[in-house]
Amino acid sequence: MSAEALLSRPAADVAADIVAGRVPRDAALDASLAAMDAANAGPDGLNAVLWTDTPGARADAAALSLDTGDLPLAGIPVAVKDNIATRTMPTTCGSKILEGYVSPFEATVIAKLRAAGAVLPMKTNMDEFAMGSSTENSAWGITRHPLDHTRVPGGSSGGSAAVVAAGVTRIALGSETGGSVRQPAAFCGIVGVKPTYGRVSRHGLVAFASSLDQVGVFGQSVDDAALGLQVIAGADPLDSTSVSVPVPDYRASRESGGDKPLDGVVVGLPEEYWPDSLDARMRELLDRAVQRLIALGADVRKVSLPHTSLAIPVYYIVAPAEASSNLARFDGVRYGLRVEGDGLRGMYEATRSQGFGPEVTRRILLGTYVLSAGYYDAYYKRAMAVRRLIGDDFTKVFASGVHVLFTPTTPTTAFVAGSKKDPYEMYMSDIFTATANLAGVPAMSQPIGRIDGLPVGGQLLASHFDEATMFRVAYALERALGGEAHS
Repeated sequence: MSAEALLSRPAADVAADIVAGRVPRDAALDASLAAMDAANAGPDGLNAVLWTDTPGARADAAALSLDTGDLPLAGIPVAVKDNIATRTMPTTCGSKILEGYVSPFEATVIAKLRAAGAVLPMKTNMDEFAMGSSTENSAWGITRHPLDHTRVPGGSSGGSAAVVAAGVTRIALGSETGGSVRQPAAFCGIVGVKPTYGRVSRHGLVAFASSLDQVGVFGQSVDDAALGLQVIAGADPLDSTSVSVPVPDYRASRESGGDKPLDGVVVGLPEEYWPDSLDARMRELLDRAVQRLIALGADVRKVSLPHTSLAIPVYYIVAPAEASSNLARFDGVRYGLRVEGDGLRGMYEATRSQGFGPEVTRRILLGTYVLSAGYYDAYYKRAMAVRRLIGDDFTKVFASGVHVLFTPTTPTTAFVAGSKKDPYEMYMSDIFTATANLAGVPAMSQPIGRIDGLPVGGQLLASHFDEATMFRVAYALERALGGEAHS
């Protein structure tokens, strides 16, 4: 079987063939490595892969015990974001401050991938310490969009999204704090899943904002993403925020047929996510997807999440506040605000000189400010109160009988690199995604069409720990759209 054919098949099918001996155990890895070299070749390459471990991946493929148990990812190469700890490759979080650092332990999600038979040949580029929406903030250079190298792949997990979209791997891990899996998935035309907070262990994920961070999964298809999440989900004694609830079979509905596979499913359309300013061509694609859901038997109704407009202000108080605490460990700088002398400008330059890039420095200073004496109650405490209101909005909607919500994933398609000079304009890229992180609910993006050749994503959100229903709807919509999702 050709390398191209291997990479175009669902990961589950290739793994099954490897276990059965129909495909050599290193065939998928060889195909992935060749595709990686092609994608990253030359000065105009994607710059999506930062670190590699080809010898280790080959050794792991050769050592697979194909007759000793269930290996759902046998021989499948999985790319890993550079903020997830691995022993065989550096973990630098896209930052010079961690240049050369190799973790003495591996993240729980990495151990679970290995136990499932996956091989891990590469670590991917990212915005420094996961702070960004474009992968332009990496100390190792920007990652380019696979379909248009003048554009960004999204962020902060842009490297992982790019390798999946470019056909280098079928599955990759990213991380989410405010949309950093779903937004690049939408930009690149692939599937991206953020699980419920607590569904997947955060042990070994370098912290940005601990109450928001979550490991997520990219897949070339809904089934690839479902398989990846199935493997890494579950409680972990090493992570006190992980929750011990049963992990259902996310792939159970992949074969659901019939004319009305979504009969009995109620899909809500939150009016706050469909503003008048939404691009007309994007709205047309979203409306087409809604009509497909209705044809599949879903009951579609309008709902309201009234505190949605406050999500970005709340997110950019809570996340930087937590970041200012989490990142203080990396360089020993005491972060404080001065009003005399050079004031904020002086502190900004001082922290930059220690190794952090400008975006990380900006957020550390913002976080320090909102936690400082005299401002804590006015900003952070109030933001946490509004965060609870945002969470209550979702609780009320799902309690009303709605099973999933359907919305746009992003307000635009992938933008041109360097075009968003205003930080607030960049932050608005997360306007449709940040609420899920604040509320802790599961959410995913899947391709629903293209505008001028650039992918558009539709977003599904579900109640806490109900990823199974979310995948049921995603499978059905993917089948109904067929080739339209990529055209």
